[in-house]
Amino acid sequence: MDATFLQRRIVLPNDVQEVPQLAAFVDEVCEQLGFDMSATMQMNLALEEAVVNVMNYAYPAGTKGEVCIEAEAEADTLMFTIVDSGIAFDPTEKDEVDTTLSAEERQIGGLGIYLVRQLMDDVEYERRDGRNILKLTKKLTKSK
Repeated sequence: MDATFLQRRIVLPNDVQEVPQLAAFVDEVCEQLGFDMSATMQMNLALEEAVVNVMNYAYPAGTKGEVCIEAEAEADTLMFTIVDSGIAFDPTEKDEVDTTLSAEERQIGGLGIYLVRQLMDDVEYERRDGRNILKLTKKLTKSK
């Protein structure tokens, strides 16, 4: 097993006003791993979609809660783990969005997790000890 060579963690309240802190966190992780701007933007988009969903829906309206985001990189993978103690919700059970339909024909919602699935190599969910745990994994490719 490869040794972990990067480990970072940030805990945010369930408030979308905190999204800039998330972006700065993701930027720092990607910069340390030598990601180019395009890859960094993709990571930011995927993480923002997943975390904003937690901020908006995991806790009942008006309830204060936290979202913990951990980044862990090994030799060939980068994994972001998003943990909250909100309402149980498995985004991986959402049906695939039919992107061949027009915007009017499509059901509302579901594009966020679709986007996350497109941007990441693996998306896993588990409910453990009253917590939602969403793992987003990206394979690291050696540049040049």
